Amino acid sequence: MAKPMRIKPLAGSFPHAMLQEIYEQPEALAATIEQYVPGGASTAETFQPVAEAFGRRERLVIAASGSSRHAGLAGEIMLEDLAGIPVDVEYASEYTYRSTHTLQNPGVLVISQSGETADTLAALREAQARGLATAAITNHARSSMAVEASASLPTFAGVEKAIPATKSFTTQLAVLYSLALYLARFRGRMTLQAAESRGRQLREIPELIQAAIPVWHRQIEALTPQLADSTALLYLGRAAHYAIAREGALKLKESAYLNAEGYPSGELKHGPNALVSKDAPLIMIATADATDPDSVLRYSKVLQLMKDMREQGARIIALATEGDADVPRYSDSCLFIPASSDLLATILEVVPLQLIAYTLAIHRGIDVDRPRNLVKAVVEE
Repeated sequence: MAKPMRIKPLAGSFPHAMLQEIYEQPEALAATIEQYVPGGASTAETFQPVAEAFGRRERLVIAASGSSRHAGLAGEIMLEDLAGIPVDVEYASEYTYRSTHTLQNPGVLVISQSGETADTLAALREAQARGLATAAITNHARSSMAVEASASLPTFAGVEKAIPATKSFTTQLAVLYSLALYLARFRGRMTLQAAESRGRQLREIPELIQAAIPVWHRQIEALTPQLADSTALLYLGRAAHYAIAREGALKLKESAYLNAEGYPSGELKHGPNALVSKDAPLIMIATADATDPDSVLRYSKVLQLMKDMREQGARIIALATEGDADVPRYSDSCLFIPASSDLLATILEVVPLQLIAYTLAIHRGIDVDRPRNLVKAVVEE
């Protein structure tokens, strides 16, 4: 068994719960990963109910809302690429009203920070009424979803006080990645050695974030005045990184009250480019896993788009992999992400996007822990 991860608990005080919870992510991730990673504290016991529910299913549906749905979008790529299971991601509020004829006996995975979100709980109950196997990823092991689902996969993020989700989101990604590894092994699509290798890479993520957060925070504080007067921001990413672009945009909307949208990078020229100007900058996720040919190809496409947008006069803030010499040439500002596998980069990338939302909200005088019109758990439709 691998040695437990050593992440020092936070010391000191923070002006806002959201900032504290951003900084708590390495500890929350380490606690979560320890439960689920191959060779972790209770992997076999934890996943046995999931194996019974999903192991032989040929299709999965993920139902979730808000940030949890974005985690599901990243999880879709993880499960399809690693475990070979086709996945559809539904808005939980829409799932209940879809025709039963469109669902070919899938397993249904619901994701919710609170485990009490009204429309996600309704989706879970509808799935069970249809006789489908279910599982729930929540941050509350005794929540309604955790209790009622066929299998429960709790995160170990601890109490999250701020309304904008931060550590609950990254721990959801860690659980989804671990689930994909487990199902890949269960279905005979991955050797034990490969699963353990990917598990070791997952174990490295908390320390990478812990080292990078203070650097990102300083860079983003310096960058914030340049973004504060933006009329809108477009967040761009490909494949699993599209989910992170959507999450970054949502964080900005709910925290800083700025209009933002997340798009697949290749869709920019199919309409949204009409919005791009100096007052509507681009946040471009341009990371790459040099060992993954598909990731390298996607990176080349993003880099070409970045060149085109630069010639167009766009203002670009980029996320690039450490050591990249090309992306800084075509961006106004560049935040470097520690090198990792393509799928695990999603957990790293979202943290600076959370910090952008936080610093812009504070710059604009907003109570970032309690954004207007929002509640932590939407318990009524």
